[in-house]
Amino acid sequence: MTQDEIAAVRSELEEFAVEVFEPFARNDQRRRGQVYLRGLLTDGQRKSVEPMAARLGKDGNRQACG
Repeated sequence: MTQDEIAAVRSELEEFAVEVFEPFARNDQRRRGQVYLRGLLTDGQRKSVEPMAARLGKDGNRQACG
């Protein structure tokens, strides 16, 4: 998915992520889970953390997530 496609469904994706990550004990874990989920959906062959973070821009900044 492109960033524009993700933006178009972001609210629905966030609702889904709330359900999936609700059992996580800490808020930062839930937030990182949501960002990771968006990263998995972005275009790009490499799905490791660093390339996904680069594609997500500010949202993918690991230090900003914590």
